[in-house]
This record gives sequence, structure tokens and C-alpha cells, in this order.
Amino acid sequence: MILSGREIVQRMGDQIEIEPFDPARVNPNSYNLSLHDELMVYEEVVLDMAKANRVRRIAIPPEGMVLSPNQLYLGRTAERTATNGLVPQIEGRSSVGRLGLFVHVTAGFGDAGFAGYWTLEMFAVQPVRIYAGIEICQIIYHELCGQVDAYASKYQHNHDIQPSLMFEELDPEHQNDPQLPLNFGLERSHS
Repeated sequence: MILSGREIVQRMGDQIEIEPFDPARVNPNSYNLSLHDELMVYEEVVLDMAKANRVRRIAIPPEGMVLSPNQLYLGRTAERTATNGLVPQIEGRSSVGRLGLFVHVTAGFGDAGFAGYWTLEMFAVQPVRIYAGIEICQIIYHELCGQVDAYASKYQHNHDIQPSLMFEELDPEHQNDPQLPLNFGLERSHS
């Protein structure tokens, strides 16, 4: 079950935190989140899951910035969110999607208990100019059935754009070590 906009407002401070919160951004069944003023791009030609890939920061100027096709841009929401006992999900706004801009490549779901800023995996179908502060995506809250384990992840309580930390899950030097369990270094995180 997805919470209505009114229910989101009722659960603020108890199960939902959105900082800063603006009542004008409440929709019938979601809340609009905005784009922070900085992006990050990878500098590697080939990205390697087993290592930290180099990144470069780009400030979005007041006149906006044109995103190029075939380039992944990492951004983040200006708002920090936290949930307790609900599953948060972000989706692009339809007005943004109609410009050919994807705001998440695959990672739209958060975990119950997630607290932090949402990293946006932005990809443009054709050149599109973006602006800091634009309401770029919406957050939706789902009810959750069953007991929830405490959320712990390498992305919990982030304060910045988060490039992939998948390398923390992998340990190429020890993957074939017969002394280690078969799933060593491959434990799935919550994000």
C-alpha cells in the first residue's frame, strides 16, 4: 500500500522525516524532492566494480548545465530523508521524464530505516539543461509487512553524493581462498 499525501504529512516526525519540508511539495501520493547544486562524474573510461573509481565534481551554475547523452551523472537530493517502518522509493517526475531524463538507473527503492540524502543516477536521452533546486523526483512511501531488521549499510547517514562502494563488498585477493566461505566478500548489502 502506498501512502497518500495526507498520510505522509500525518506521519511526519514519527515514521517520516524530510528536511527541509515544504507543504507545497506534497502530491496526492508522493512528495517532490529537489536537486542539489553539484554533480559528480566518473573519470575512468572503464568502471571497475572491485575498486574505488575516480570521480570529478561539477558545480551546477545559476544558468543551468547541459547534460550530455551517454554519460552517467551522479547527483543528490537537497533534502535529507529518514524512514521508520516504511519503504521509501524515488521516481522521476513525469515532467522530467518527458524531457528524456532518467533520475535513477536502477536504484529507486530505499530500505526501511534509511536515513540520508538520495544519490541520483542521472542519464539523459538527449542533451537537456538542468538547474539546481529543480523539483526533480518524488518520494513515495510503501507500507511494510513483517518484522524489520535494523538497517545498516555503507550508504546509511550519507552527507554527500555517493559513488558506488561495491568494491567494499568484493575482495578479489581472497575470492578463491579455500579457507573462506563461498560467499565471502559477496554478502548483499541493503542498498
